[in-house]
Amino acid sequence: MSSLPLSDLPGPLPACPAPAPAPAPACAPTRSPFSPARLTRHALTLLPLLLIGAWAVADWRTFADGATRLASADPWWLLAGLFFTCMGWVAAACVRQGALPERLPPGLLLASQFAAGAANHVLPASIGAHAVTLRFLQNRGIPLARATASLALYSLVKPIAKTAVLLGFLVAFPELLHLGALVPDERTLLLVAAGVTVTLATAGTLAAAVRPLRRPLVCCVRAALTDARILHTRPSRVLALWVGAAATPLLQASVIASVGFALGLPLSWTQATLALLLASTAVGAVPAPGGIGPVDAALVFTMVTFGAPMSLAAATVIGYRVLTVWIPLLPGALVLSILVQRKVL
Repeated sequence: MSSLPLSDLPGPLPACPAPAPAPAPACAPTRSPFSPARLTRHALTLLPLLLIGAWAVADWRTFADGATRLASADPWWLLAGLFFTCMGWVAAACVRQGALPERLPPGLLLASQFAAGAANHVLPASIGAHAVTLRFLQNRGIPLARATASLALYSLVKPIAKTAVLLGFLVAFPELLHLGALVPDERTLLLVAAGVTVTLATAGTLAAAVRPLRRPLVCCVRAALTDARILHTRPSRVLALWVGAAATPLLQASVIASVGFALGLPLSWTQATLALLLASTAVGAVPAPGGIGPVDAALVFTMVTFGAPMSLAAATVIGYRVLTVWIPLLPGALVLSILVQRKVL
């Protein structure tokens, strides 16, 4: 036994202090509903609607006149014109798919072209449609250079196909070769040639002199040549690209002919088609939103030259714009807003 006194034994050991509770993690900062990113997204969503509303107020007289004349037209021919208008978006989607080797989702591609149609009638020179399509392609994982090359191929194929269709019509219907006042004089041809030459020379000079532009331009050209070579080895892409591009002016002319038949215009489908081909070829390069204005005036002039009364020709063009612009404009803007909100664009 130990000889130490019991009183010297230490008392009970102190209890270990309980560990301090860990501080609660700080709450993640909540995104303000007024953050710049969210405000920007909402502004982009509402911008097409605001632009359409402003345009409707500014051009209300044209819309009202067209609606008044169409109220007494044959509804079945107007439905046919609306059908051809819808088929125009399908043709545009086919051309977009034909200009790219990758397969795009058909539903989203068609929706993007429907939305691009609304943007095309707000901004000039097809800038709105190309911007919507470029955003759509980039969100599908297509690099910027190849997406831009696809837009360039699309823009190149459409006028080539339209010119081929025009030449085919002139060969198939030689009685329409006596165009009289529609043939431009030498001065007009010289002005057009000078404008094309100055444009090409300016673009070449900028590409050669400005170094920041040279590299992306070279990358775009290389991508365009590579994709064009790959695409033309695939029959499905060739058909989608060229047949879709050739069908586009024929569908537009079918809309005009349908509206003309509904109003009693004394022109055949061939004459209406040739009138549209000549008018869009003559003034289609004017940078107006959707070609509205210059193409309309040239189309009325061409139909009058073919023997249509001025009032009926003007009413036909107004009805054509109502079917192809005003009726699809609000739904197209809504689809554009939905695609932006769902980050498809």
